[in-house]
Amino acid sequence: MIEAIHQIPPFQALALQVKAEAVNQANGRSEARSLIEQSINRIAQQIAGSKAFIGPNCKLVLLPEYFLTSFPMAESLTSWAEKACLEMTDPIYDRLGEIAQKNAIFLAGNAYELDSNFPELYFQNCFVFDPSGNMVLRYRRLNSMFAPTPHDVWDKYLDCYGLEGVFPVAKTAIGNLAAVASDEILFPEVTRCLAMRGAEILLHPTSEIYGQARSPKEAAKVSRAVENMMYVVSANTAGIANTPIAEASVDGGSKILDYRGLILAETGQGESMAAYAEIDITALRNYRRQVGMKNLLARQRWDAYAESYRQFHGYPANTMDSGVVERKHFIETQVATIEELAKQDII
Repeated sequence: MIEAIHQIPPFQALALQVKAEAVNQANGRSEARSLIEQSINRIAQQIAGSKAFIGPNCKLVLLPEYFLTSFPMAESLTSWAEKACLEMTDPIYDRLGEIAQKNAIFLAGNAYELDSNFPELYFQNCFVFDPSGNMVLRYRRLNSMFAPTPHDVWDKYLDCYGLEGVFPVAKTAIGNLAAVASDEILFPEVTRCLAMRGAEILLHPTSEIYGQARSPKEAAKVSRAVENMMYVVSANTAGIANTPIAEASVDGGSKILDYRGLILAETGQGESMAAYAEIDITALRNYRRQVGMKNLLARQRWDAYAESYRQFHGYPANTMDSGVVERKHFIETQVATIEELAKQDII
């Protein structure tokens, strides 16, 4: 007999599209922190104003990737860690927790983060604060072209946090929350591992080109929603200021999709709170319990694929377990991976 479904009242979620102010040109950590604090003060007002407009039933706000700092460009791993990264118990996190508490929301976003277990590296952290101001989700980006990830220090990372720490899902009063960053939306295995752990809402902080009718990321957002029968909340930047790259290159298209892949809300370019929509977790749970062709989770034969993953090898683990590397390490590792995939007749 199928167990009764836990009822969660519908609520409003917001993908808040805000401009990122880069800290790349800041003269040291002190100036960078000042810029970060200015960004938080501005965004705190935007969150409060957005909730006042949407109403008290706005329970979830997602901020875009890079909203605090932008991304490293010419900086080494060491210099970016010093200038732009947060400690795990950083006062900046306390400030974000206070914003969540003041507005009675779940507040999600993304930041570069240090970890004392890996003192010479940093990770890109997708976080969620609950309405009490506590961080209830910490997901470190698993696929990145030019930044360290848990997979680069895989054995030690598993020793520290276990597999559930690699693929965390927060069981909350508004549903089961998970996150992926930026182009990780293109890697279906990451989201699938989160779905296996019960994820119902996928939070996607991103910073991407907007306006291509059939861009890969746009297709991926629909695919991740449909194949995992989950909501996808995707917040893009409203441009990145103070870098050599044209500001509006990554601007627009924040959106919310439901578990059928339907776009519930979407915004154009510029800072905007227009991408908000109702999330109905009870309806999602009912949908996941239906018998029929549309129930892709119930039809999925996961064990049939496991042996293929064990047999074939791609991007190697533990390539940064010795600590700091130069940026060329990432290119060299990818070149070696392409050669290995060619040897296996995969490409």
